[in-house]
Amino acid sequence: MDRGAQKVAFHPPCTLQHGMKLKGRVEEILLAMGMELVPVADAHLCCGSAGTYSILQPELSGRLKANKLQALEAEAPDLIASANIGCIAHLAEGTTRPVRHWIELLDARMTGGERAPS
Repeated sequence: MDRGAQKVAFHPPCTLQHGMKLKGRVEEILLAMGMELVPVADAHLCCGSAGTYSILQPELSGRLKANKLQALEAEAPDLIASANIGCIAHLAEGTTRPVRHWIELLDARMTGGERAPS
């Protein structure tokens, strides 16, 4: 992974925003790491994953995912990051852009590059 500034669109998962009340914390860390965060319209809205929601309500979940990806990709980021594996898997199904956990970005920044799968 390039150690220069990367354009990152961050999706704050509902678990961070509403459950844990940690709005903006990951974004602060990404900025401190030298990432360029792009603006995301309606960032507070759900991506449609929400636990079993994507299984029980697939049509509505798909519309939420499409809307979220449109907002995340609007500024042509290098990648999309989130803090929830469910959101990451859900969003990755609808884009060719890399979707990563923010800890992967931190790890790559600290170790000098992406690690090969073990």
